[in-house]
Amino acid sequence: MELREKLRAKVEIFQENEITEYHIYRLLAKTVKSSENREILLEIAVDEKRHYNDWKDITGRDIKPNKIKVWFFYWISRIFGITFGIKLMERGEESAQDNYSRLSGQIDAVDAMIKDENDHEDQLIEMLDEEHLRYVGSIVLGLNDALVELTGALAGLTLALQKTQLIALSGLITGIAAALSMGASEYLSTKEEQNSKHPVRASLYTGGTYMLTVFILILPYLLFSNYYFCLMLTLLFGVLVIGIFNYYVSVVKDEGFKHRFFEMTVLSLSVAALSFGIGYFIRIFMGIEL
Repeated sequence: MELREKLRAKVEIFQENEITEYHIYRLLAKTVKSSENREILLEIAVDEKRHYNDWKDITGRDIKPNKIKVWFFYWISRIFGITFGIKLMERGEESAQDNYSRLSGQIDAVDAMIKDENDHEDQLIEMLDEEHLRYVGSIVLGLNDALVELTGALAGLTLALQKTQLIALSGLITGIAAALSMGASEYLSTKEEQNSKHPVRASLYTGGTYMLTVFILILPYLLFSNYYFCLMLTLLFGVLVIGIFNYYVSVVKDEGFKHRFFEMTVLSLSVAALSFGIGYFIRIFMGIEL
């Protein structure tokens, strides 16, 4: 088939995407423990290779995969979980469906490819089953409480104590105690609900997430001496944690990002601002000087 130069350039991009995704799915298949999930990934890889060959029949060219993209998704999946990596791939699949649909009627193989891409999405959604995703609620609980409570506590302590070492020590003691309390509460709550979640694991996810967030927020007070600068960094770290976590959840759960991010950010910063004011007035009215 003779292709116009513009059309040929587009088709060669699609051809490269298909062979790239073929290698990605094959690599991901080697990382999953479930034999059923592995078979699905390999089956999708075979489909991607067939799409590549369909494009090759049209262009008459061999095209190499994008190695950077292959290894990017491979390591993303190893670090953040197979579900996150696959969902990012799925977003690329949706883009491919849109691009293919624009060629419908111009190239015969396009309609069949669109059907395959839709089948891929359904198969991927069915196969997603990672333990930590069943405990997202517990992670959200630990993260949200730590961000709201500790940003507020550190803001109040910053004005009340005005010494970074004392603020860090007080915040660390408060944070560790709260993490243990949250973990214990989540254990009892999950045990009472008698659902598919394991109480001990739910407790560890909640308490562990809380503890990790505590150390991230307190870190500036351990590194710098200017307490106002430390508070600014703590609030910045809090917003970054909220952004990263909500982006992760928006990908793996197919949920909106902006609303969740805005809601958590406003809540955390509002509590911090209120606590900052409380710390100021307590220091003034009680006449405490450290």
